[in-house]
Amino acid sequence: MTDFAGRVALVTGANRGIGLEVTRQLARLGFRCILGARDDEKGRQAADEINKEGFEVIARQLDVTDQQSIDALKLWVEEKFDKLDVLVNNAAILYDSWQRAVNADLNIVREAFATNTLGAWRMCQAFIPLLSNSGHARIVNVSSESGSLAVMGGGTPAYSVSKVALNALTRLLADELRSSGILVNSVCPGWVATEMGGPDAPRSVEEGAASVVWAATLPDTGPTGGFFRDGQPLQW
Repeated sequence: MTDFAGRVALVTGANRGIGLEVTRQLARLGFRCILGARDDEKGRQAADEINKEGFEVIARQLDVTDQQSIDALKLWVEEKFDKLDVLVNNAAILYDSWQRAVNADLNIVREAFATNTLGAWRMCQAFIPLLSNSGHARIVNVSSESGSLAVMGGGTPAYSVSKVALNALTRLLADELRSSGILVNSVCPGWVATEMGGPDAPRSVEEGAASVVWAATLPDTGPTGGFFRDGQPLQW
């Protein structure tokens, strides 16, 4: 725990599922965690659940599609910590299994992009100055193998294309931030038994979250600009 004591992590979309479990696992490692949630009350309830184990998790309202919400949280983090060590862009919506690209509702596609891609992009732009104060900063974009061009088939067009774009953002930022020491990676947690993944998913929330935490806790010599699951590279 002492290795990460004093480090600060922010997880978006963290009041349930993978985001909540990532927050829990980071707190167990000694991070001071900020649990971002669109619904403030649900966020506080989720943070209280972890804090009962004796950890330090602070819930803050965060809507990654709302620049004012992001800016308010950035100002709060700056005033309280003056740095950020880990940003986990976990917030995601719309696994649109009922759609096909040939006739997809483009309003649904736009909605998916607003959270899954532009939400993460907004967060990175806002928090890179505080990540630059860290010395050990990590950005983890929680992606999906649905966004892998190498294995992609038909279906889930809004979700899949938004994750392809998120992976592209990872590559761009990793290269642009390479000299700063900020490591930027995409992680596919796998098909996980969450509200989005459904009860038949073969992987537990704990397993999926551990894959994300691996990237959040990489050593300074670790990879950047990669796409991983369970610490192993995936095809783009």
